[in-house]
Amino acid sequence: MTPPPYVLGVDTSVTGLREADALLRDLAAGLGLPEDTVGCTHLVRDADGGRPRMGLSLATWSEAAAEDVRARLTSRGHRVKDGAWDEAGRAVLYPGAAALTGTLTVAELVARSAIARVRVLGTADRPDPATRVVTREFVRPRWQDGELVLAAMPAAGGTLVPFEVPDPTPCCADH
Repeated sequence: MTPPPYVLGVDTSVTGLREADALLRDLAAGLGLPEDTVGCTHLVRDADGGRPRMGLSLATWSEAAAEDVRARLTSRGHRVKDGAWDEAGRAVLYPGAAALTGTLTVAELVARSAIARVRVLGTADRPDPATRVVTREFVRPRWQDGELVLAAMPAAGGTLVPFEVPDPTPCCADH
């Protein structure tokens, strides 16, 4: 899947990924977006060196839908801009995301969703399509060279797991 052409960036004051995911899902639910909408999070750093925050992007195939979303977001007080914050957005909403549950083969994961390929960290080789992926019901691909790519890492029993974990341990949690 190539990125949809009509993209809006939504500025936020959110600084954490979990908060950004929740805000993106809440906005999408409240806006009644088309099912093929892609919603991403982006790390935003201002030129003045202020604290980084999370920006959101919503991309659709319909210019009319994008303009409707812009009008509704701005009427609710959100700051909206044309385009994404960067080209490497972390996709939270994308076609087929809800179908990526349990353990799937690489081939099934790609066939069921907008993810174009799986990249295993630490190797240049593509995984065998029959390799099992334990999704943990948390699959966050990133845009890379115009396609959604899932970064995965080896796990027990010859399986793969998405690189990003659903419940990361905060830095210095035990201090």
